[in-house]
Amino acid sequence: MSSSIVSLDLNKFKNGTNPEKQKFVQDLGAAYEKIGFVAIYNHELSDNIGENLYKYTKQFYSLPLDIKLKYRIEGIAGQRGFTSWGTEHSKDSNVGDLKEFFHFGQEIPEELKSKYNYHENVLVDEVPQFNEYGLKAYAALQETGSYMLQAIALYLGLDEMYFEEHTKYGNSILRPIHYGPIVDAPKNAVRAGQHEDINLITLLMGASAAGLEVLDKENNWIAITALPNQLIVNVGDMLQRLSNDKLRSTTHRVVNPPKEEWGTTRFSIPFFLHPESDMRLDCLPNCINEDHPKQYEDISAGDFLNERLIEIGLLKK
Repeated sequence: MSSSIVSLDLNKFKNGTNPEKQKFVQDLGAAYEKIGFVAIYNHELSDNIGENLYKYTKQFYSLPLDIKLKYRIEGIAGQRGFTSWGTEHSKDSNVGDLKEFFHFGQEIPEELKSKYNYHENVLVDEVPQFNEYGLKAYAALQETGSYMLQAIALYLGLDEMYFEEHTKYGNSILRPIHYGPIVDAPKNAVRAGQHEDINLITLLMGASAAGLEVLDKENNWIAITALPNQLIVNVGDMLQRLSNDKLRSTTHRVVNPPKEEWGTTRFSIPFFLHPESDMRLDCLPNCINEDHPKQYEDISAGDFLNERLIEIGLLKK
């Protein structure tokens, strides 16, 4: 992993002394201002859950396409279930990415379903363990993300639990992705075009192969690979907007492998932590001053998400 990416021990925040907790907050905030990515260890995702999710993700994607297409749900902008090759693209490109993916979402208690009105999770009959470990990973990454947002809130001068009411039942997504073998020389398509994430923060398990690169302040692409016990956690556009650009939503991409590795596949499983749709993303007053005037119009998380889903081709106008 590049030395430019800071590695932090989440246990220092959860269970450390007050000075250790404060140091974690300051180190995290400094990294997010500089490049927008950190590596985290001692998180809530166990090796057992992570390894099994990758195992059964591979089994799901080895199913015939007509079977996988049973789990594509029309009319919901790909928010649950399966999305096939080339459907999504980066917001500044019309070329579809070389990937297929599946979405698990929030499991809402029965008595709250009418309040949130989320789509039900789509469960795969052929590989039931895919569902089991997908939902277990979702819960573990949600818990890890809650701790990260507590630290971020403190760094921004907010109450430690500022984000909790907005994200406990947020519209978060776990996305097991399959980047398939490259058959023909791609004209413009890459596995994932350069982009910034839409959400508050993204938590990424170690991928099965290299390819992730982030853009630093000097416009250099830096290759990043999470070590087996680490999560990569980066800032998304919603948090950049809320913090009035104090925290950076860094541009990143997944590049195609060298030609001699075109026949290989790559699996990656990010967790996109979203708030509830009615959370306001209006720039925080304490992030606005003479040197940093307000950069964004007021908007809700739900309206911002819909704008971006249209831009990347998942939602039709």
